[in-house]
Formats: sequence, structure tokens, C-alpha cells
Amino acid sequence: MKINTAEFVVSNSEVAKCPNEPLPEYAFIGRSNVGKSSLINMLTNRNSLAKTSGRPGKTQLINHFKINENWYLVDLPGYGYARVSKSTKEVFQKFITDYFERREQLVCAFVLVDIRHEAQKIDLEFINYLGEAEVPFCIIFTKADKISKGKAQQHIAAYQKKVIENGWEEMPQHFVTSSTEATGRDEVLAFIEEVNDGIFKNQGFI
Repeated sequence: MKINTAEFVVSNSEVAKCPNEPLPEYAFIGRSNVGKSSLINMLTNRNSLAKTSGRPGKTQLINHFKINENWYLVDLPGYGYARVSKSTKEVFQKFITDYFERREQLVCAFVLVDIRHEAQKIDLEFINYLGEAEVPFCIIFTKADKISKGKAQQHIAAYQKKVIENGWEEMPQHFVTSSTEATGRDEVLAFIEEVNDGIFKNQGFI
């Protein structure tokens, strides 16, 4: 897929105020220091479409970006950010779960996982939540340039083991990426393009 246009549309904290166009949406979410904004910029080939910051947790709203005029990339707040108050976390959690459970346009969530670390409880819990909520999702391992290929494979295998131990039959579809080296960009965009093609050909979306 070639990204011809990518534009910011709206930020809000209420699902009811999200764009009402019947276009497929792909939501990106992960722990607050996982490199989500850098990944979004890499995928769209824009330097500052999503705001990057040295301070994790800067994304605090549901952010919609329209891509190629026919699908939305949705940037969601990170989970597990320790520096925000408990009440703020509860607000985040409410509109994140509202989005996943009520947003009809959502066709796939991408759960971002820092490949440098072994399987994290908070990531596994969120993966299980999506499964229980019957939300289609893939896993994107980030920061692959920061770790050796051998260690990366060990960590992916560890995630696979943990996921299966938690009751899954197999590891969800996953991608290995590096925002610095653009690793995985073609694979992620090809996946989105394939899903979109199926949606538009069937004309059964929404």
C-alpha cells in the first residue's frame, strides 16, 4: 500500500463524537513507552503526524487520522502509565473500553509490544481482554533494531508460550517492526490493504 494522503481529523474522549463515516478503522494501542507515535509516523511516512514525546503518556485522547481518504488510523492512549493519577487512568480506561466495545467501524486493533522485554503481565492481560471482548487484533512488536535477532525470537517465543498458556489455541498474527529502520512497514500496510480489499469488495461494511 502506498500512503498518498494522511490527515489528522479529530481528537476526543467520547466514542459518540468519533467520525460517523462508514470507513474501516485500525486502532493502535500499547503501553505508554512502546513507541506508538514513532511507529505511526513510520507507517504513514510522515515525520510528525503523531506527536512524539520524551514523556510517555502524551496521547490522552482518541485520535483519528484519515488515510488515503478510505480508512482511519486511530491512535489510542497508552495503558499502564504510572505517572497519571488513578482517576485519570479510570477515565482513559472508560473511553478505551467504550471504543473497543461500541465502535462498529473498528475492524482490527494492533497491540504494540516492546520486543526488548520478556512477556509483560499488563500486555497479556490486555490481549486477553480483547479476546474476551471478541475484538479482532494483531500484535506489533516494536523497537526490533534495539535487540539482536536471536533475542527477539526468544521473546516472541516467550509471548507465544504465555498466550497459549492463557487459553489461546495459537499465537495471534504478529509483525516485527522498527520505526528507525522501517522494518515491518510493508507487511503491516499489506495486511491493512488486504483487509480493506475484502471489506470493499464485499460491500458489507457497517
